[in-house]
Amino acid sequence: MSRTIALVACVKTKASTPRPAGDLYTSDLFAKASAYAEKISDAWYILSAKYGLVGPNEIIAPYEKTLRQMPIAQRKAWAAQVFQDLCAVAVKPGDRIVILTGEDYREYLVEPLRAFGCHVEIPMLGLSFGKQKSWLKEHT
Repeated sequence: MSRTIALVACVKTKASTPRPAGDLYTSDLFAKASAYAEKISDAWYILSAKYGLVGPNEIIAPYEKTLRQMPIAQRKAWAAQVFQDLCAVAVKPGDRIVILTGEDYREYLVEPLRAFGCHVEIPMLGLSFGKQKSWLKEHT
């Protein structure tokens, strides 16, 4: 039986103390993306530049790290680890993967997921930051 798995990117704005990942990120974009992810998926995860694949209830500490700062080789290694972790905890061939992230967080993840047999959707592809927030508001 196929499932829908949603992936939401971490954001810069965070709470100042460790807490469940779903509550750590405090931006409006993250709030809207996570609400949409909860609405449309069987399970959702956060893609963290520091921690990789994180469940929304997993307790993590605040950090300052972004994929944008990493060299390509590190981003590829990060994506390979996220893919392995996804396969270990949630994803099976035939699953629908809805990616609610910017290019940096999906660039080396989409093809391995498709090659594995997943149906990948990027509903906000090509939308500016403001239009992403509007799209999420309309769809939650």
